[in-house]
Amino acid sequence: MVWRFRSPGNYLIKTAATLVMCNFSLKKLFEENSRPILGIREFLKYVGPGLLVTVGFIDPGNWAANMAAGSEFGYSLLWIITLSTVMLVLLQHNAAHIGIVTGLCLSEAATLYLPRAVSRAALATAVLASISTSLAEILGGAIALEMLFDIPIRLGATLTALVVVAMLFTNSYYRLEKMIIGFVSLVGIGFMFELSLVNVDWHAAMAGLVTPSIPPRSIMIVMSVLGAVVMPHNLFLHSEVIQSRQWNLEDGETISHKLKYEFLDTLFSMIVGWAINAAIIIVASATFFSRSIQVTELKQAQQMLGPLLGSVSSLVFALALLFAGISSSVTSGIAGGSIFAGIFGEPYDIKDKHSRAGVCLTVFSALALIFFIDSPFKGLVVSQIVLSVQLPITIFLQIYLTSSGAVMGQHKNSMVNSATLWIVAGIVTFLNVLLLVDMMKG
Repeated sequence: MVWRFRSPGNYLIKTAATLVMCNFSLKKLFEENSRPILGIREFLKYVGPGLLVTVGFIDPGNWAANMAAGSEFGYSLLWIITLSTVMLVLLQHNAAHIGIVTGLCLSEAATLYLPRAVSRAALATAVLASISTSLAEILGGAIALEMLFDIPIRLGATLTALVVVAMLFTNSYYRLEKMIIGFVSLVGIGFMFELSLVNVDWHAAMAGLVTPSIPPRSIMIVMSVLGAVVMPHNLFLHSEVIQSRQWNLEDGETISHKLKYEFLDTLFSMIVGWAINAAIIIVASATFFSRSIQVTELKQAQQMLGPLLGSVSSLVFALALLFAGISSSVTSGIAGGSIFAGIFGEPYDIKDKHSRAGVCLTVFSALALIFFIDSPFKGLVVSQIVLSVQLPITIFLQIYLTSSGAVMGQHKNSMVNSATLWIVAGIVTFLNVLLLVDMMKG
């Protein structure tokens, strides 16, 4: 049955799309209104950091992983999006705690409170994860340019990297936040349009969102989807963006107040990202899996959407991919700069030499690796696997710091919070073990 407004899935996706598209107008409306309405005006002051993180998990690496999941396994792997997003909300909120309470980003806190050898080793792997992330994101932008203008991949990657570095070197946090929110809105609108064109089995899709299953030969895709949603660089990014506001300089009651609204920002933003990621798998399943077509290239997906759904759908797909590639490359560049500066005990500041060096190391190392990749699509998927392998290191580091009274004082994790976070860490580690076993079996 063709998607209709009465469809339960439509209500879900339409609501997320509406929230994204109305963000700017709502913020303006409530800023002009002097009376708070159910705390919404207060909440809107905090919207921004979470959406920067959202960009990170709707990047081209996610597109590749989700397209592969949907085209090869239908709706059966949608549950990993739901599970990953639940874990992401917990982890991102916890990462933001460091920035709000201490005024330090995760990298600075690791440098200050851990033995030098331990912090350097952990942060070195985090830098590698940021490079892997940037590889996927710059590559996605290059693929989009090839789709739109027939520009060769390597030239497109170079142009994307230069645009990203120019944006990072010439824009402040707050201007970048507004641009990123705009990009998220455009990507969301693009996939709402794509979703409106396909025939979706909503019963199977809803079941897939909440029913765990690992079909044969799917563990690598499961791990790539997990690595594409719960991303180590985003944990560093969130703590950095939050600490830039220096809320730690206020009293304890105010900090607790800000933690509450930060959680609402995180929850709202992660739901938006969950809806977009789910939409990608649903579109791939309804379009390709239903016709027994396995997608091995994003360009292949774009080319096949035209004959199957109409030429406008392929154009919207390419434009949304370009927006996702550029915006996510900006956030991974900030994350890389933040991690590298934190190694020297410094906050991210694009005017500082260590932050600039970190940005350049992240972006241009990724660009260099692209010149040695034979299959862009495979490069996207493998990059997400690299992220999932590094992820436990970042999670363990974060839980240790946020559970420490020396670091967090009275705002350290409660026993319940710590137990919950360790369960999340256990799930991620278990899935990584499954991946390694599967790879050793060939």
